[in-house]
Amino acid sequence: MSVRVTTLGNGLRVVTDEMATVETASVGAWVAVGTRHEALELNGISHLLEHMAFKGTRRRSAQAIVEEIENVGGHLNAYTGRENTAYFAKVLKDDLPLAVDIIADIVQNSTLDEDELTRERAVIIQEIHQAQDTPDDIIFDHFQAAAFPEQPMGRPVLGSAELIAGIERQTLLEYMGDEYTAERIVLAAAGKVDHDAFAELVEAAFDGLSQTRRGDAQPLDYRGGEYRENRELEQVHLVIGFEGLRHDHPDHYALSVFSTLFGGGMSSRLFQEARERRGLVYSIYSFSASYEDGGLFGIYAGTGRTEAAELVPLICSELARACKVVGEDEVARARAQLKANTLMGLESTSSRCEQAARQLQIFGRPIPVDETIAKIEAVGAEDVLRAAGRVAASRPTFATIGPGGGIEPLENIVGHLGNG
Repeated sequence: MSVRVTTLGNGLRVVTDEMATVETASVGAWVAVGTRHEALELNGISHLLEHMAFKGTRRRSAQAIVEEIENVGGHLNAYTGRENTAYFAKVLKDDLPLAVDIIADIVQNSTLDEDELTRERAVIIQEIHQAQDTPDDIIFDHFQAAAFPEQPMGRPVLGSAELIAGIERQTLLEYMGDEYTAERIVLAAAGKVDHDAFAELVEAAFDGLSQTRRGDAQPLDYRGGEYRENRELEQVHLVIGFEGLRHDHPDHYALSVFSTLFGGGMSSRLFQEARERRGLVYSIYSFSASYEDGGLFGIYAGTGRTEAAELVPLICSELARACKVVGEDEVARARAQLKANTLMGLESTSSRCEQAARQLQIFGRPIPVDETIAKIEAVGAEDVLRAAGRVAASRPTFATIGPGGGIEPLENIVGHLGNG
């Protein structure tokens, strides 16, 4: 197995996935801090901090950070999620020490300059406004809020313009010091990388992290509900969903197979019925999102104002039917799609780097690809029906943006599902 793990003396974990046939390396720091760890008045601070990390350190200006990585043809980026924040780079194999040094610098030594903070607040507020003007994007924030009301997991990753405008430099410094602790960070690398040499690089570079243990995040409390926003648009954007499964649930892979056969591709039931046979949508798909202690299963669709009234009952009836009967052929096809996606991901250093980091954070160990494939192959029709039934039995969550006056009340939607 090419994946190795080392825990350093300060609690920082290092994982590598060696790929002998490539000439590049992907490297990153995955920090187990995201939206669900934020206090109400600090919603959006994780994302703001991610932006500010690139705006200068005690050793490098903002311009120097990007110039140093691009001088060697590398790429540097970051993202914030609901449960983690990641800072990552891709470089040629000989430039791995530089990438480690830059990532260590921005994670530990960001100055969070006041002038840069003022500018970056304005940038993020523009990002928030852009998201609000993109209905097929912002609909998922409203869906999340309806599923997990009055709790951190239901709040948007970007926060609100009002909250972002009020977050001060000292608050950012305290948040970074409290949350960016050694035991919450995984340093991962994949590609042309030697594990022992990489671990030595990381140990030398990451010597400024606190070892203080942070409290656990608030447990998830799925409730379900609805959000409706009438807006003058050409399309109605809607998401209907249910309580999903956590990462390590025994039916995790069964639900992934169900999501694939139900709405995961052009051969899926939803695509064939709603688009190919009836012409009700351009875009429709299902998704399964897993978290540490829960999850969401949902269906997104974009449809015309006159088609929306027909589409929602159709989705519900198709879901109810799929929870009763699935064919062995469609289960086999969905398994093949999941296996192919898993194996295709092994060809990318970036995918393997992220996968190694996230597996270590979620499961405490790297998961061999043979183990993943075996779990996918073990899923049968009965497993799919059990997982689908478990999900569909929960209270639904419904969100819509657009001219949705023709869509039925939530109570009627529950009736179509047969679980009201």
